[in-house]
Amino acid sequence: MRVSEKLQKNLESSETSKPTFSFEFFVPKTTQGVQNLYDRMDRMYQTRPQFIDITWNAGGKLSQLSTDLVSTSQSVLGLETCMHLTCTNMPVQLIDDALARAYESGCQNILALRGDPPVTTGEWKQCEGGFAYAKDLVCYIRQKYGDHFDIGVAGYPEGHPEEEATPQLIQYLKEKVDAGANFIITQMFYDADIFIEWCRQVRQAGIDVPIIPGIMPITTYAAFMRRADWCKIKIPDEFMTKLDAVKDDDQAVREVGTGLIAGMCQKLLKSGYVTHLHMYTMNLEKASMMILDKLGLLTEEDDIFRDEVVPMPWRKSLHPQRRNESVRPIFWQKRPYSYVARTSQWSADEFPNGRFGDSSSPAFGDLDLLGSSLIRQSPQRALELWSAPTKLSDITNLVIDYLQGKTKCLPWCDVALNHEVDSIMPQLLDLNSHEILTLNSQPRVNGLPSGDKVIGWGPNNGYVFQKEYLEFLLPKSKLPQFMDLIGHDASLTYFSVDASDQLHSNHPDDTAANAVTWGIFPGREVLQPTIVEKVSFLAWKEEFFHILEEWKLILGEQGHRDSVTLLDTIINDYTLVNVVDNDFVTDGNRIHDHLKCLY
Repeated sequence: MRVSEKLQKNLESSETSKPTFSFEFFVPKTTQGVQNLYDRMDRMYQTRPQFIDITWNAGGKLSQLSTDLVSTSQSVLGLETCMHLTCTNMPVQLIDDALARAYESGCQNILALRGDPPVTTGEWKQCEGGFAYAKDLVCYIRQKYGDHFDIGVAGYPEGHPEEEATPQLIQYLKEKVDAGANFIITQMFYDADIFIEWCRQVRQAGIDVPIIPGIMPITTYAAFMRRADWCKIKIPDEFMTKLDAVKDDDQAVREVGTGLIAGMCQKLLKSGYVTHLHMYTMNLEKASMMILDKLGLLTEEDDIFRDEVVPMPWRKSLHPQRRNESVRPIFWQKRPYSYVARTSQWSADEFPNGRFGDSSSPAFGDLDLLGSSLIRQSPQRALELWSAPTKLSDITNLVIDYLQGKTKCLPWCDVALNHEVDSIMPQLLDLNSHEILTLNSQPRVNGLPSGDKVIGWGPNNGYVFQKEYLEFLLPKSKLPQFMDLIGHDASLTYFSVDASDQLHSNHPDDTAANAVTWGIFPGREVLQPTIVEKVSFLAWKEEFFHILEEWKLILGEQGHRDSVTLLDTIINDYTLVNVVDNDFVTDGNRIHDHLKCLY
């Protein structure tokens, strides 16, 4: 959705609607930095920003990363994304390429900027075949794409490095808006009175698009002074007095700075010119979160936002070809990156049942999903997170730490655990303490309201259901006993497969999909967004054992031979199993009861 439409929707949603906010991120310089930024963006998604924006680095590898970040944040993370685009070192061909990639990813928002001078020269010059001014870029985007993109432009309440704050500078802003801009994001500032007076002048000049103030958190005293000097902005006396007193204590600076910025934001919001705050995060998390928390914007949202945020029990993609995606195999519940990458080339029109990509399609993606690595951590970071296990109990203890929130990811789990599994937590801990390594699970749910804060999803006034599901690793030596136990319980169905493709199952029709999550809503057909099916499970098996092989390689390169031996044992002597309890009505935990007999 376009930024201006989202802001208008929030204004119209309620007479007492809360102010909204967004985050800006810049392109990291390293591969691991990019990965860590995805994790940070994923966490900050939980605060429900209206959008994020990604800065532009003109030319070379970082330009490619800018468009990659936009595509991933739209398609995988489900974050409405605005892409910066500058004129610096950008001939029309490069601008066309960037706009095409943004369009294909579903991005509908561009922040059109002239851009800063190149660091190497310090002087801004129009490149051959490029544009001299942001208004020219705005005109070009409108000419090429009509109204597809919402276009934002920059505003300078205290002047531009090359132009003082004059009526002429506001006239330049009006020319950008007249050329087709839909909203304004301002440069950072610390003096609320200067900003409010500038807004008055902007409105007086006939500019009526939304004005979004750019908010720069205060993290350290040195960074605060450096940024203010670089942007040539006024620092109010109150800021200097309070920050000077604690300038040698970084923690105190951040706490005092949070109070000062929050007070500034409150004044802006009361001015009548502002309903939305844009946080310049500098790719940091804590400072922005502290400000928003102090403003009371991180409390539980009203139901008016819930439909937009939880349409499905998994993260919904904003890619145009995936917006109608309605079903996913449960095996990728905690691997959203690889699932979306794996299925990114599937064609939606081949599948009349409406779900994006049937896993039985010959187009089903191979394992080269996210570049060279399926473990989304550097070797050094992997060792820091998971150490070098030498016995199975070391790995099950890692899983126990994950279940208890002590670690946020595992080699096969990209995302942190949510509270959905709290009701079966004692059983999960018991299984792992007896070296049955659990990989994925969900509890039984029999008709909870769709508005439930933990389990709920989909439209209001509906009811959601789940079959209990468990996925785990089992020694091959115990598989016959397991199959015998399950065979005496008609409510349980399972698949088991090992690294050599030995498959066992008791499904009456193992070509059919077994819905393990569904919802009933007023005036709608039954939605079945999460399933178990054989072909998807076999594809997930390939990915899972590939992850173990990659982990083994990382540990081997660092000289951990005992760890390599352990992972070899798991790959060769264990089988991957999933079990569904199809009785979602009767109380009890039959899966756990049966598995206890294997101890």
